[in-house]
Parts: sequence; C-alpha cells; structure tokens
Amino acid sequence: MNNQNYYELYRQSSIGAALTDALDTLISDHRISPQLAMKILNNFDRVIAEVLSKNVDATLTFKGNLDTYRFCDEVWTFLLKNVKFKFQRQQEEVLAEKVKIVSCSSKKPGEV
Repeated sequence: MNNQNYYELYRQSSIGAALTDALDTLISDHRISPQLAMKILNNFDRVIAEVLSKNVDATLTFKGNLDTYRFCDEVWTFLLKNVKFKFQRQQEEVLAEKVKIVSCSSKKPGEV
C-alpha cells in the first residue's frame, strides 16, 4: 500500500464538505468511530487527487491583478483580483472579483 500523504485541499470543495458533514453526523450518531472517519477522509484525499489528475484535461487561461502571494511549507498561495477566465473550448469569458489559487508540489517524496 502507498504511504504517500496527499494534500487536503479538496476537503474544502462542495463534495469534500458534504462528505465531512456526513461523517460528522455518523460520528454523532455513534455509527462510526472518529478513526474510521479519518481513514475515509484520507482515502478521499488520495482518490480525488488521482481521479482529477487522470480524467481532467480541460485548460483555461486567466488574467488578473496579483494582490498577495506567499510561499510556506512548499505551498504557494496567490490572491488575485478582477480575474478573467477563458476556457480553451469556449469563447465566453468568466469574470471573478477575487480568486485564491493554492499550488502544491505534485512530486512524490524523494523525486527531483
């Protein structure tokens, strides 16, 4: 079994939040243990990262004003304002007032 740790970024997505809420309810109802809930969340972190990397091939470009950036613990965080997104297969632009981008290394421990 792979002992690689995965980032917990997708726990804040709508599906991750729904899973967390469901697990909290199951724990509160004494139907599962907190340890099992953590195993489920760790499995979710692994599976969603693998599925997205294999199955998503959409590309987009974006342009905006960089407000803030930081690099801490091998994680880049960018805060952008007035961002325009343009998807490769569409001519339509999507506008966003504020965008937060979090970028983490995809390399496995020990890879160069």
